[in-house]
Amino acid sequence: MTNPTPENDGPAAVKQVNQRGAARLAAVQALYQMDIGGTGVLEIVAEYEIHRLGQDIDGDTYLKADTGWFRSIVSGVVRDQRTLDPMIKSALQDDWALSRLDSTVRAILRAGTFELVERRDVPVAVIITEYVEIARAFFEEDEPRLVNAVLDRIARQIRTDVRK
Repeated sequence: MTNPTPENDGPAAVKQVNQRGAARLAAVQALYQMDIGGTGVLEIVAEYEIHRLGQDIDGDTYLKADTGWFRSIVSGVVRDQRTLDPMIKSALQDDWALSRLDSTVRAILRAGTFELVERRDVPVAVIITEYVEIARAFFEEDEPRLVNAVLDRIARQIRTDVRK
């Protein structure tokens, strides 16, 4: 996954951005797993922090991630889902039901919307770019465009730092 260039140059800034990107990807995977399997938030966070983040599993290496960022996204999405889902639904076109979306797309949109709402210290462009890149890791064409459009619509409604 390609991460955007941080505003302040230097190895610490790049490392932090890479770890945040890895945390976003892991959070989407964890949210997907919770959605599909009904796993609880405490159980899933513990599983990822102990057994996945920065570990080798069956020949796949999970990137080292900012565990605080990961935990914040997963627990925040679970805590605020009743607020986030209506925001996402209103940003979907043609009254498309959120339940009709692929579970991975739902997880991406929930995590991205959570960050747009809660992480005002992170520029909108960074959040949208990161989640579109995550969508590209899982899907070919339509889904990344959908993620971009929905997160952009939500950002324009709730953030003042978006060019209109």
